[in-house]
Amino acid sequence: MNSLCVSIEMRSFRCNNNSRDGLRTAAAQKKCSRQLKLNVSAAKTSNGPKIAIVGVTGAVGQEFLTVLKERNFPYSDIKLLASARSAGKTQEFDGSTYIIEELTEDSFKGIDIALFSAGGSISKKLGPVAAAAGSIVVDNSSAFRMTEGVPLIIPEVNPQDMAHIKIGKGAIIANPNCSTIIALMAVTPLHRVATVKRMIVSTYQAASGAGAAAMEELRQQTRDVLDGKPAEPKIFPVQYAFNLFSHNSGMDVELGYNEEEMKLVKETRKIWSNSSVKITATCIRVPVMRAHAESINLEFENDISEEQALEALSKFPGVSIINDRKNNRFPTPLDATTQDNVFVGRVRRDISRDDKKGLDLFVCGDQIKKGAALNAVQIAELLL
Repeated sequence: MNSLCVSIEMRSFRCNNNSRDGLRTAAAQKKCSRQLKLNVSAAKTSNGPKIAIVGVTGAVGQEFLTVLKERNFPYSDIKLLASARSAGKTQEFDGSTYIIEELTEDSFKGIDIALFSAGGSISKKLGPVAAAAGSIVVDNSSAFRMTEGVPLIIPEVNPQDMAHIKIGKGAIIANPNCSTIIALMAVTPLHRVATVKRMIVSTYQAASGAGAAAMEELRQQTRDVLDGKPAEPKIFPVQYAFNLFSHNSGMDVELGYNEEEMKLVKETRKIWSNSSVKITATCIRVPVMRAHAESINLEFENDISEEQALEALSKFPGVSIINDRKNNRFPTPLDATTQDNVFVGRVRRDISRDDKKGLDLFVCGDQIKKGAALNAVQIAELLL
């Protein structure tokens, strides 16, 4: 694995062809994509780690395979795991056909890295089993995010928190929630300049955040409504097509916050190692197929200008700027769909304040990609 470029500075995190006030061109994006792939110089190789994909048939599980191939992640063998009902089915990957195996407690013998996306209950049951067998588990559920001693990692933000974890010694690393990842990719560079004191986040979350079945429900309901038929809610409690509603995660009746909102609060504090930062969130499900959007208001401890913010964002790995005021051109979920980077725009001074300590911004990021699979694979890359 010595031929693999593994330092953060040499990876996709360096590819930022941003303009300070405008948008990256399509040609520049394609050039950047080529550069990213060239930075990783191995794919299937005899001395690569053995990989397991847990929940391979789900939306994020399938995206794991896409990202591994896109980034030419080095591996010597790969095991595809799912529930009993999917066992025996075939899956194409990297030019070969694999048989999907049933996920059991015996699935992790000889596995170096296990990418989990099969739900919190399965992670709680089998994550520790995999770690005990010597695998490093990168878990996409909420099962271990707030567990003491389990690193919660965004590779561009806090890679140092997992520096002690090495292949060959079992461990669990948690992948943050999608809305947290997307927010902190945009806010962390500004936090490093002026220190965030308070953050107000309103999210506009796509169907992809609820999985493949929710995406299909949005498709079907849209067809039905356009055909004059009634929409039939199955995954969500209300009509999804041409509608929006409070995020469908569990609600704390006393506080009035749902689980998704509290994840943003608690996870941000852990990732930043800052228990004093004040955060409030309102999370909304919108009829967008893929890629979340977030409106973020920030209060800083120190002065920060729009120019300083754009400069910091332009230099931060994994961020692209679309901030064209003259043409009213700013990030949209379609800009971010299937893209590695998080897109930031609407960067402006908070005019409700009399000082220079407030900014507003608008952020879009692909929930399945950077919000889930890509972030997990980037974590795995740091282990090599």
